[in-house]
Amino acid sequence: MTEQPAKRFLPLDVFRGMTVCFMIVVNTPGTWKFVYPPLDHAKWHGFTPTDLVFPSFLFAVGNALSFTMSKYEAKGNRAVLLKTLKRTAIIFFIGFMLLWLPFNKTLDHTRIPGVLQRIALCYCGASLMIHYLPRKAVIALSVIFLLGYWAILYFFGAPGDPYSLQGNAVLPLDRLLLGEAHMYKGEGIPFDPEGILSTIPAVVNVIAGYYTGCFVQKHAEKNEALGKLAGAGVALIALAQLWNVVFPINKKLWTSSYVLQTVGIDLLILVALIAVIDRLHWVKWTEFFTVFGKNTLFIYVVSDLLVIAMLHTYVAADTNVYRFLNERVQSVFPGEFGSLLFGIVAMLLCWGICKILDWKKIYIKV
Repeated sequence: MTEQPAKRFLPLDVFRGMTVCFMIVVNTPGTWKFVYPPLDHAKWHGFTPTDLVFPSFLFAVGNALSFTMSKYEAKGNRAVLLKTLKRTAIIFFIGFMLLWLPFNKTLDHTRIPGVLQRIALCYCGASLMIHYLPRKAVIALSVIFLLGYWAILYFFGAPGDPYSLQGNAVLPLDRLLLGEAHMYKGEGIPFDPEGILSTIPAVVNVIAGYYTGCFVQKHAEKNEALGKLAGAGVALIALAQLWNVVFPINKKLWTSSYVLQTVGIDLLILVALIAVIDRLHWVKWTEFFTVFGKNTLFIYVVSDLLVIAMLHTYVAADTNVYRFLNERVQSVFPGEFGSLLFGIVAMLLCWGICKILDWKKIYIKV
């Protein structure tokens, strides 16, 4: 489906575009052997700039929802429910198909959870909560999600080691419901960072993005509103650091402290964008990012397809296009810089695709 969105807010468009831009760069290094530490995820506990990408994407989903929800609510409960379930199913299906590509493995050994799948489920949960429940109930449930998730991991994890890779409660539930054949194995054992249980706190990132979007639309012109957003961001980061003492910030477990940390940072980034764009009127630089911001989900899929195509197209018996291009870059710019340059070029290629669509006023939605 292609259509021009009816209403846009430039700082939020830039926020989405910056998120996608950084996502493509960190997801597409020339080689994972050479990556600058800030451009890689924390090994387990801890936090790097890269760990901000996925939750910021969810925050941006909530922002976008704040612009579209009223349109569907005006059509009644049935319209909201059908739209939400349809969009959830489409995004989940696309995510699953990307994991199945290039269809050289059987379905009984294909991973089920994934990034798009989590986006779909979080969008669905947040949308239904926001539509069917009053705001106070949604906020109360969000608090329950964060505290309840902490309690589940603490009481059902391994005694004395409930937040470790092998001792966390996320792992046995995913093994039971998904089966090891359908889980991510990049941690050395079957453990899925986009698993079932850890999706619960991730819903809060979307909800935070939604209410932030609503607040910005109503109060962005008031200077005191920016102060409130900045204050909330600082408070959430401080609370996350305090919580980190007993419940570590961990992206792969999507801990509740991690949710507060990422929402807090996203709020500060958004405040900075509003100040620069709406207050100082420095807007010429924004076009680069708005190109991404107008086709966010589409370009995420394109970036994945680009990598899949390069990995499964061979220029020699043991050399695929991805490896071939990386070796050429590394021969001129060895090490981490060459790997970063590879990611930047991949991002610029995706930007070019988005720019063509923007010229033609094509904005792809699901």
